[in-house]
Amino acid sequence: MTAVEVAVAAHAALGEGPTWDARAGRLIWVDILGSRIHTYDPASGRRTVLTTEQHVGAAKPRAGGGLVVNLRDGVGLYGPPGSGEPFRWLHRDPVPGRRANDAAVAPDGSLWFGTMRYDEAPRGGSLSRLASDGTVRTVLDDVAVSNGTGWSPDGRLMYYIDSPTRRIDVFDVAEDRLPAGRRPLATIDDGFPDGLTVDADGCVWVALWDGGAVRRYTPDGVLDRVIELPVRRPTACAFGGPELTDLYITTARTGLDAPHPMSGSLLVVPGAGKGLPQPEFAG
Repeated sequence: MTAVEVAVAAHAALGEGPTWDARAGRLIWVDILGSRIHTYDPASGRRTVLTTEQHVGAAKPRAGGGLVVNLRDGVGLYGPPGSGEPFRWLHRDPVPGRRANDAAVAPDGSLWFGTMRYDEAPRGGSLSRLASDGTVRTVLDDVAVSNGTGWSPDGRLMYYIDSPTRRIDVFDVAEDRLPAGRRPLATIDDGFPDGLTVDADGCVWVALWDGGAVRRYTPDGVLDRVIELPVRRPTACAFGGPELTDLYITTARTGLDAPHPMSGSLLVVPGAGKGLPQPEFAG
């Protein structure tokens, strides 16, 4: 039986977006509805919490230091702690009833950020790309709940989830072109696919909202591993630790009448596999 441990005991309403910050040796994750960015250093046990002024869908390390964040009204930057650098917007596009959701940094250092409506209305969300020069381009404008995004080890494939479709989709990626050739990698009947990560073997790990598990799919779409969890609503997963072998899993309590005591905590499965180094935002 796979050992699932509590890395950080918490009561996050909607924990999301675990990301290993290799430069700082820490795990970054967010509580979307709690408007908080959390960090956790597994070596020392040190934790920090940054409260944001808006619901925060994701926070990722920036090559120049600090964090790039996907907020309700757009994408902005927080400077490194103690730098005195004030928060500033990179792209601001407020839409009533809409908020930020998951985001990911591509191999070229661009940020791919998703949005969704609070009521999860069809075609109410989008997936956009923010380049290092500040240029924003909408890639998909007809999604409901924009979620997990990731790339194959060679960067030639992009994986993406619009949760209500219950699919993990895959795109072909060509140099200097937007992804094309969208097709299903896998369809999920037990729960809804949420956040994902890609490992060093090119396999896709996905957290199942209302499915109580994390699944691993091969590049051919074959299910080859299932990690059962005690919580009903895992939201996303990412490899971390010095060797990128520990699988961190964020979880949620929102919408549950009787959440499990671990719901809302950051979980970890030590030695689950081997992850890929995650690029930093280049902007």
